Amino acid sequence: MGVNSVRNTATVHSAIAVASNRTGIDFNYLLGQAHVESGLRTDARARTSSATGLYQFIDQSWLGVIKEHGAEHGMGWAADAIKQTSNGRYVVNDPATRRAILDLRNDPTASALMAAEHASDNKQSLENSLGRPATGTDLYMAHFLGLGGARSFLTAMESNPNRSGASMFPAAARANRNIFYNSSGQPRTLSQIYARFGNRLDSGASASGGTGLASATLTGGPSNAAFMPANFVQQTQSLENGGEVIFGTNAPEGDHAWVNSTLANLNTLREPMNPLRPTPDNARLAYMLLASLGA
Repeated sequence: MGVNSVRNTATVHSAIAVASNRTGIDFNYLLGQAHVESGLRTDARARTSSATGLYQFIDQSWLGVIKEHGAEHGMGWAADAIKQTSNGRYVVNDPATRRAILDLRNDPTASALMAAEHASDNKQSLENSLGRPATGTDLYMAHFLGLGGARSFLTAMESNPNRSGASMFPAAARANRNIFYNSSGQPRTLSQIYARFGNRLDSGASASGGTGLASATLTGGPSNAAFMPANFVQQTQSLENGGEVIFGTNAPEGDHAWVNSTLANLNTLREPMNPLRPTPDNARLAYMLLASLGA
């Protein structure tokens, strides 16, 4: 693995650790989801939709979650610029501001925070509907099918696990044949689809350096630090406190100087900007500064 790849992975892990610590959503789940969605690539783009970034948010989903939770994490300028029309669509009147908001999907900390907030909203709703604790796989079903679709899927699976998934979700099955059908063309059952997603989450978390099952029941709580690799816990605490990063003994050589020099550079970026009309570059830099200071 090259130095740039190692640094990118460290940056993504730190961003996910920050999001987990702030929202209580399990680190391993967020890591597994990022691996499945983008292979931990912050600049990943889908070929068939507007899905972009670490968690592959499409434009409308991103605008919606920023409107709902952006102000909680230093993105009030973005949340204030987003309006919802009478038909439920999210719009931003100024094209430059809209582009700046959408470009935040490529910032790992912004993307991880919004993915965690979205998962937290879905977790609460699913637990209220199902009457049981939600698992990581439940949350990924909500990500994949939407909250209403996930409720229908999970409720049906409880009573009839051998029901065909394609018969319940024909549109999703047409767009995702490899999920709803096996290699011989036979439709998968609800329980098979569910298990497939759980295995993908667990494999993704493991391949990306996770320390637990991404598909397991989510216990929540103010901090999931016990489930994070030690060096990423240290990075998170340092970033939250605006201090230096103290790496574990297994940290790649050079990361300490690289991360701390990055934070030092961010701390010099205090030039005034118009928060109502930011450029994509200064919007991203402003957000990175806020994130590094724990705002």
